[in-house]
Amino acid sequence: MIIKKEKLNSAFSMVDNAISKGYFPGAQVAVGRKNGVLRTDSLGSRCLYPNKLPMTKDTVFDLASLTKVVATNTLFMLFMEKGLISVYDKVDYYLKDFKGKYKESITIFNLLTHTAGFVPFKALYKLCRNYEDAVKYICGVELEYEPETKCIYSDFSFILLGYILEKIGGSRLDVLCDKYIFRPLEMHNTGYNPKGDNIAATEMDAESGKPFIGVCHDENGRFFDGISGHAGLFSNVSDLCKFADMLINKGRNFISPLGFAAMTRNHTASLGEDRGYGWCVKGDRNSSGGDIISIGSFGHTGFTGTSMWIDVENDIYTILLTNRVHPTRENNNIIRFRRLFGNSVLSSLAND
Repeated sequence: MIIKKEKLNSAFSMVDNAISKGYFPGAQVAVGRKNGVLRTDSLGSRCLYPNKLPMTKDTVFDLASLTKVVATNTLFMLFMEKGLISVYDKVDYYLKDFKGKYKESITIFNLLTHTAGFVPFKALYKLCRNYEDAVKYICGVELEYEPETKCIYSDFSFILLGYILEKIGGSRLDVLCDKYIFRPLEMHNTGYNPKGDNIAATEMDAESGKPFIGVCHDENGRFFDGISGHAGLFSNVSDLCKFADMLINKGRNFISPLGFAAMTRNHTASLGEDRGYGWCVKGDRNSSGGDIISIGSFGHTGFTGTSMWIDVENDIYTILLTNRVHPTRENNNIIRFRRLFGNSVLSSLAND
């Protein structure tokens, strides 16, 4: 299929219009195919308070839960293909404190697919002393449901998975991901705890009265010194285009064809959600990637207003990075807008 440029331009105009309506202060947007980026743009403001600052093509964003798939899940896939870990390893093989009802049956697969039985969220920064203590807390916490009977998204799964990968790799996630993912893919603007000031602002800090800039927005991630398997990664649209280019080309000499197929398969269709390894997969349910994206397409979102979707069948990907939590997380217009934007981009595809 070909791209109708006027329709694609219309999709990008939607982002500008959303900024004018106050859906988010600014955005970086990209649409690409197997042979490269079709169009990218930087719009609006990276910060509104205390000073209004423009968005640029180099502005770095707090990716929030895109961390799970760009960093942690990718590192898992690489370690699995090196023979260092298996999807069906028991979690208690790596974490001796992982004990309690049903815990002996929980595998890495359950962490990857959010079927382990964990609660969606708890304020570990209020309950624990530090990162190590938080991992012990999660290991001992009572499960909400029997594993593999439901699929309920939980940060706990990827906090534990990140910790396990750190044990295997012998370093913190920031070091491991830089070594195995970001440097090989030439993602030079991607990492934890970024330096510099060209960083999109997130929520206003109640204590300082200033926005978080370059500091992990997620409270638990911030408590872990900004480095975690569930949140804390920063990047920009140009780097994520490099990552998406690898994915739209089915792993292209980075993840094996069979590994890519397993990662993007819908493993939880009967459990109320559609999940691959880490990624959301388009099934017959509502998708942040849009209403007309292909079945089997995969993507993920981040709480701060970030998202990425890959439609291999139609050879197209979309990246939408916004700072929608600036100045407050109460602005939820991004949820509907993602679908509208995805539909508009996908409708630019036409038969030759």
